[in-house]
Amino acid sequence: MKTPLHLLHLEDDPCDAQLLQKMLKENFECAITHVKTQREFEAALKTGRFELILSDYSLPAFDGLSALALVRKECPETPFIFVSGTVGEEQAVESLKLGATDYVIKDRPGRLVPAIRRALDEVAAAKKRQQAGELLREQARLLDQAQDAICLHGLDHSILYWNQSAERLYGWSAQEALNRNVNELLSHDALATSSTASKTLLEKGEWQGELHQVTKKGRKITVESRWTLMRDQQGDPTSILIINTDVTGRKQFEAQLLRTQRMETIGALAGGIAHDLNNALTPVVMALSFIQGELATGESKKMLNLAQSSTRRSVEMVKQILSFARSMGGEHASLQIRHLIAEIVELASHTFPRSIHILSDVASELYPVTGNATQLHQVLLNLCVNARDAMPDGGSLTIEATNVFLDETHLGGPHPTPGSHVLITVRDTGHGMSAAVLDRIFDPFFTTKEIGKGTGLSLSTVKGIVKTHGGFVEASSELGKGSVFKIYLPAATPPITATVAKTPSSVRMGHGEKILLIDDESTLLEVTKLLLESCNYKVLTAKHGGEGVALYERNKADIKVVVTDMMMPIMNGPETIRALRQIDPSVQIIGMSGLGSESALAQAVQLDVRAFLKKPFATEDLLETLHQLISQQTWEPPDSLASPSPPAK
Repeated sequence: MKTPLHLLHLEDDPCDAQLLQKMLKENFECAITHVKTQREFEAALKTGRFELILSDYSLPAFDGLSALALVRKECPETPFIFVSGTVGEEQAVESLKLGATDYVIKDRPGRLVPAIRRALDEVAAAKKRQQAGELLREQARLLDQAQDAICLHGLDHSILYWNQSAERLYGWSAQEALNRNVNELLSHDALATSSTASKTLLEKGEWQGELHQVTKKGRKITVESRWTLMRDQQGDPTSILIINTDVTGRKQFEAQLLRTQRMETIGALAGGIAHDLNNALTPVVMALSFIQGELATGESKKMLNLAQSSTRRSVEMVKQILSFARSMGGEHASLQIRHLIAEIVELASHTFPRSIHILSDVASELYPVTGNATQLHQVLLNLCVNARDAMPDGGSLTIEATNVFLDETHLGGPHPTPGSHVLITVRDTGHGMSAAVLDRIFDPFFTTKEIGKGTGLSLSTVKGIVKTHGGFVEASSELGKGSVFKIYLPAATPPITATVAKTPSSVRMGHGEKILLIDDESTLLEVTKLLLESCNYKVLTAKHGGEGVALYERNKADIKVVVTDMMMPIMNGPETIRALRQIDPSVQIIGMSGLGSESALAQAVQLDVRAFLKKPFATEDLLETLHQLISQQTWEPPDSLASPSPPAK
């Protein structure tokens, strides 16, 4: 059942009121309330239930304009139509200005019904607009809650809508962004990409992809962007809805992950190359050290010294390759910082400009630390390279290392546990940094270098590596006065490891003892066999572990020492050692490896290997090691590798 239309009719003439009510009921289903006086009119208004008000213009003791004023005050949205026989044209225009919906002259009653219908239609349309506006505002509130930046712009690229997430992401307020060109605002250097996206959008109605954009402060960001072409009821394009998700952090993480994976591959390759080079260099080093005393002429001595010098340089280069390769793994072992500093100083001395003076000062009784050798090597290298770049006109680079004890008072914050630490200090006399720059130096991708000359990752990498080692970094700087970086690493007691023998003062000769050599490098086997036999040893050789185990089983009564490589095909070093132990638990074994890594040393110790030689080694090293094992002397590490233990906390 249709709801009747509620009307309020203000008319003092009963006849006119009756005629009008008859006309209305013929054309509308309505309920009419008729009033004659101001008092009745005001009382009826307060009920608030009328959808249309009709009023005479002239009334005794009351007038239509006063009635209109009351209506616009009490119910401003209700249509108000004058129905009068006295209103003139000027009065009618004035009434419209004051808020009347329409006016109808009594002697033209035919206009009343269309006027009412028009007024009711306008009210209905206004309600729809209001509801649509409320819906839009509600949708806008919902869009403001979205985490994605949402933007609506016209086909001319002018921004029509800008939600709160867009404000947070880009830094532009809605007031600043509206009516601005979206490409000029966000994509200063990506107009080609935007053009391609627009072309695809017009063809397919949507586009999605990655865009490189800039914020109000100039920060470069990457967004996943989804574009939708909006159309009107006729299907014509009207605007473009864009939803952007900030993926800058994810892209940076992916780039770091890819970089790490590439470095792991390079590290594995470098480790393999270094292993092969050490195997190739070992017979050269052994032969040169052995024949040095055999050549008497001055020219021969000079040529031999040159050959030894070149060989030493090759050995150092291989050490650097191995150092790089080990950084790709996550193994931590007890190590001495002084060796890393020595390598860095050597590397910097050969590669940095001559205008940079490099100094080092390392405590003689430096505590060991537990860590990954070349991750810490990378920390020192990054700091030194930054120092070099800060001194384009030359200066001084100083690397220091000392033992310190930190208590809660010194730490004073969320730092590692107090106790014994190794303090590494890297200082330069470069151009220094302002306080604002110093506050951000450890932020990923923050750099003060020109585009293409720095990634902004070196110091964040330093901080990350040091943190994984249980330490922390402090930095200080002043413009024009250089910078100081202090790295605190917890001290650790070193594990017991086998190592290289001391270099003897004279060659240790054998007494006819039989030695078994196991190595897959035929040249190394041949040279080592010749050298040992020339030093009065008898030598058996095997090209892999299986052959070596078979030889030992046949000759175990005569073999005094087994010298085996740790990396071989068919049967590797550890497998060979276990097989030899099954045959003879007391067999004397010397391990050797072209990698010489901490893991290889640890593995040799677990297998009860009496000594371990890092390739390449000199003949004297092998002869001294054999002498100590055969004579059952106590094995002692050389002074250069001994490490003091930190004091008790």
